[in-house]
Amino acid sequence: MDRRKRKTREAIFMAFTELLSQKEYEQITVGEIIEKADVGRATFYAHFETKDFLLKEFCEDLFCHIFDAMGEKNTEHRHIFQCDAPDSVFLHLLQHLQKNDNHILELLSCPNNEVFLRYFKSNLEKLVVSQLPLFASRKHEQLPDAFWINHIAATFVETIRWWLDNGRKEAPEVIAEYFYLTV
Repeated sequence: MDRRKRKTREAIFMAFTELLSQKEYEQITVGEIIEKADVGRATFYAHFETKDFLLKEFCEDLFCHIFDAMGEKNTEHRHIFQCDAPDSVFLHLLQHLQKNDNHILELLSCPNNEVFLRYFKSNLEKLVVSQLPLFASRKHEQLPDAFWINHIAATFVETIRWWLDNGRKEAPEVIAEYFYLTV
């Protein structure tokens, strides 16, 4: 992606996340996003078919950042999410949630979060596949891989929900440990 397109995309993402800090996802309009990003409607639609596609790409950018961090430990990555990546990909994700990077918690905790959670879980399953060796000793031989992957991803999503519902009192490292103990 050339620099101009990347800057436009980042402006749209930033406008979207700023709006998420002010209102719920379903209340945000494309018109508000393009006004805040200072881009034209045609430019928005050249990047994203709908607001839901913007949400999907937002989620994919988070996971792309996590995947990139797996290959380049402790370096800065070129995404809307930036950090020094820990060794654990699940801890890495939890740290972004703890910091509420780009208002991602608003997406996870909004009343109609099914669209985001669907995209989140889909990307999470890809992450789980890349981390299957971590869980190999815990997998019963009769379990099909697809079931096992879904189970691990669902367990992580529910771990996050529990953490959010309980006010994120525990550090991400503690929650990551809880997750590893339950899978």
